[in-house]
Parts: sequence; C-alpha cells; structure tokens
Amino acid sequence: MKMILAAVVAALSLAGAARAEVTDQSPQGFEVRHVVTIAASPAKVRAAMLEPGRWWNSAHSWSGEARNLSIDLATGCFCEKLKDGFVRHMTVVYASDSALRLSGALGPLQFTGASGHMAFNLKAGADPATTVLTVSYDVGGYAKGGLAEQWAKPVDGVIGEQVSRLKTLIETGKPD
Repeated sequence: MKMILAAVVAALSLAGAARAEVTDQSPQGFEVRHVVTIAASPAKVRAAMLEPGRWWNSAHSWSGEARNLSIDLATGCFCEKLKDGFVRHMTVVYASDSALRLSGALGPLQFTGASGHMAFNLKAGADPATTVLTVSYDVGGYAKGGLAEQWAKPVDGVIGEQVSRLKTLIETGKPD
C-alpha cells in the first residue's frame, strides 16, 4: 500500500506543471475547474466520458493500467480492478444526458480526511457540432499539512490532464 501511495503522490507531483485552474481555495479546501470545447456532439462526449479506461492516464491509476477503470451507472461505481481486489475511486450520485456528478476522494486523497464532489457538465457549443465540457472538482476536509496548500495544484494538474486526454480521444481517436 505504501508503494501505491508513493507512486500516486509522485505522479501527482509531476502533473503540477499543467496550467493552473484552481478557482478557489481556503484552509478548508479548494475547487479546480477546466472548461474545454470539444468538436463532437454532447451525446458523443457523454459516451466517451463513461469509459475512463480509454482516456484516463495509466500513471494516475492504482493498477498502472487505465483499462482497469470503469464507470458503472447501475452500481454507481467509478472503480478500478486490481490484481487482488478493487478500489472505488468515487460514487456516481447523479447522471443525466447533460451531467455526471461523483462523490469521493481521488487517489492519495483517500488516505486523508478529505472528500470531494466532481461534476462533468455538458452543453451544446455555439457551433452545433461542438460541446462545451466543464469539469469541476471541489475538495474539502482535513489533510495533514493542509489540504489546499498541499493538494490544490497537483490535483488541478491531474484533472486538467484527464480532461485534455478525453478531448483528444474524442477528436482524434487516441488519448494522447
């Protein structure tokens, strides 16, 4: 377990170079938000969103293989198969054609007293062949050393990378 935590923390640190989109932070938590326009219909974007194993970066998975990630709307599980079990990364709390909301702490945040709410919101773009995707992740709670100070930028980097990979997958057929 310590090896998994070390690998995830290292991966989060590398992701900090991504463009910062930390929209709010306080001693109690933070919010990151990414907005992208994708050259595809909302239905196509939603379908791809529900297959994180196709676009999530394997470096930000516990198994080291993004293909082990899935979102199951029937069970509400954003989960990952592991060699000797599984991890529930988040729980789906709302799903519609235009939104997906999940609750939980991603990655090493699971080892803290933090919890979060992630929202994927889709709306048709000005061009009907495009979709504006807004992804926000609000995180609050307790983490030794400070939640926002320690985690906001790395989490922003990881979320920004995944949003970029989703956009690239939809527009090119490959996540990177």
